[in-house]
Amino acid sequence: MMMWWHGLSVAGSLAVTGPIGVAIAIWLVAGKSWHLTAAWCALFGLGMALVVATKVAFMGWGVGVESVEFAGFSGHAMRAAAVFPVALYLLVRTRTLGWRVAAIAAGVLLSALIALSRVEVQAHSASEALTGCLLGLLVAVSFIWYASVREHLALSRWLLLLCLPIVLIAPRVEPVPAERWIAQLAMHLSGRDQPFTRAIWEVPKQAPR
Repeated sequence: MMMWWHGLSVAGSLAVTGPIGVAIAIWLVAGKSWHLTAAWCALFGLGMALVVATKVAFMGWGVGVESVEFAGFSGHAMRAAAVFPVALYLLVRTRTLGWRVAAIAAGVLLSALIALSRVEVQAHSASEALTGCLLGLLVAVSFIWYASVREHLALSRWLLLLCLPIVLIAPRVEPVPAERWIAQLAMHLSGRDQPFTRAIWEVPKQAPR
């Protein structure tokens, strides 16, 4: 069972969701939909920026919510919830409403399972996985709503086939050390020698005298 959760967790890694996010932008450019391309890049970029900001705040200054063990949005959960519903929606955008709803629902379900996997593999607390997933879904829903009222989008099937090998090969490549980069950024900005960790919440509080 743990291998199942680990596999789902890998599906939310930057090595997988990053190329999918780039592929979405490429599909939109190929369809000559400049407004949608800009919207996707802005929304996805904002989501990523918020993930980094909350993690830097905790690692650099210890800013978090101890009561729910929140030390920053889960990047895996955010990225998965942002890219999978959008990618599946774009694949069936010209189909009937039933197809579009089913595709979005499948993307939401997959992203929810990936968020849960981050808790199961003890990489994140429930609050971090849940809020990361909700942030990603906000990105996805905002883009899908915007895309639904924009002009017809012509996506290249050949381009999709060219992107598939990237998505399939990505999980086998060396993991991207994103957490280490964020920790280095936090230490650089805060001037600390070591980043804050959840260990600060495990220190017993002294009783008042």
